[in-house]
Amino acid sequence: MHAVYSNSIPDEEIKKPSNDLTNKVALITGASRRIGAIIARQLHAAGMKLALHYHHSETAAHALQAELNNQRSESVLLLQADLHNTAKAISTVRQAVEYYERLDVLVNNASTFYPTPLGKVEEKDWDELMGINLKAPFFLSQTAAPHLSKTQGCIINLVDIHAERPLKQHPLYSTAKAGLVMLTKSLSRELGSKNVRVNAVAPGAILWPENDLDEVSQQRIISAVALKRHGEPNDIAQTVLFLVRDARYITGQVISVDGGRTLNQ
Repeated sequence: MHAVYSNSIPDEEIKKPSNDLTNKVALITGASRRIGAIIARQLHAAGMKLALHYHHSETAAHALQAELNNQRSESVLLLQADLHNTAKAISTVRQAVEYYERLDVLVNNASTFYPTPLGKVEEKDWDELMGINLKAPFFLSQTAAPHLSKTQGCIINLVDIHAERPLKQHPLYSTAKAGLVMLTKSLSRELGSKNVRVNAVAPGAILWPENDLDEVSQQRIISAVALKRHGEPNDIAQTVLFLVRDARYITGQVISVDGGRTLNQ
């Protein structure tokens, strides 16, 4: 007698987990501009309350807060801090928790990016690039972890495809982001038993650097992308939303949002 297999699942076995984000709280670092601001808008549109960290971009931060509070009053808290200062990074998490009395999501988005050609690197460059891209996410995550455990929350780190394939003349940045990938995996092991998921998103060609990459360089990058076009910030924000809301059984993973650029070996 042969077993009969079916692809159908009985209705009673289909469990729909609650993925309503209404009034849940996300802390996003580097949230006032660029990809951070788009992530903020996406999570806010899904019903979340936000604690938005910024460093220098005060005008942009207040404009974003006003925009989102206009849509839903008292739903956005601004937190200014230099994340190089570990005490201030820790305080940023504590202020968010004290204000909202909970924390469901930490998005480590704040980043520093600039070239460091070998032979010209100074110690301050090491401290700057390792500090924001790796040290700050660690201490923010360590501080947030007990609060995220209470809410079965998650941490999402913004890494880079260059964590895997180093960018020429950017050895410190590439190394820091590679460290953040390993931190993502390490924290997922450490925090899995505490009901905290930890994942990362690795953007490809989404926004050009603010120091204006020339058109020839842009086209060279696009030619290496399988889809032959650059992505949009919302592609990153939607991936973050997926990891926050829908990916209840995914942890320790890095999702590349790069249009297939990493296929080009």
